[in-house]
Amino acid sequence: MLLSPRNAEIAAGLAERFVSVDVAPDNQAVVDGARVVIVCVRPQVAQSVLAELSFPADRVVISAMAGVSVEALQRLVAPATDVARVIPLPSVARREGLTPVQPPNAAATALFDRLGEAVELADVKAFDALSASTATIAAHFAYLNAIAAWLELQDIPAPAARRYVASMFAGLAEATRSGEPFERLAREHATPGGTNEQFRDGLERAGTFEHVSLGLQRVLDRLNRT
Repeated sequence: MLLSPRNAEIAAGLAERFVSVDVAPDNQAVVDGARVVIVCVRPQVAQSVLAELSFPADRVVISAMAGVSVEALQRLVAPATDVARVIPLPSVARREGLTPVQPPNAAATALFDRLGEAVELADVKAFDALSASTATIAAHFAYLNAIAAWLELQDIPAPAARRYVASMFAGLAEATRSGEPFERLAREHATPGGTNEQFRDGLERAGTFEHVSLGLQRVLDRLNRT
């Protein structure tokens, strides 16, 4: 595996950890030496970074850039045409990721099946919607932080508050993997007249969940404009 030297510290660290990893002298050397090229630069610099490179026609190009369409990427990497988009999440590092691939692509699917599971999508709208949903990750951690911060106000030391909140939500992960609808899980964890019901109903009355939908739609609209 060849790595770009773009982030020298991270590349050197990976090369030190894995005998199968080498750091190329520059980005063109990566393109020349790899049959499958994974593009992970920020969308804002894609034009400037990729315009400097020459892609052979037989290269497979896999993009992890949000909001850059297959058609736009094909223009940037021409004459290469075998292009796919993916949405790898942090869980791929534990080989637990569920990674959408659009359009279906044998090389991308084979790669991400090794890192959990690949899901091939022909529909670009479905892919874009899944991409938009990943914008909720930072908000999820902010939600956990709000709970931990409240616990600190109750004189619980910050490390203990963080550990407790992390343990509480990690323990719920198994339930989410069951395949049950989230709405059903919400009902099952809200005893009638209980505190979970009280808290959930308060969020509903405040319009919190409606704002989640509105925020996701704004993200999707932004992705569609790029």
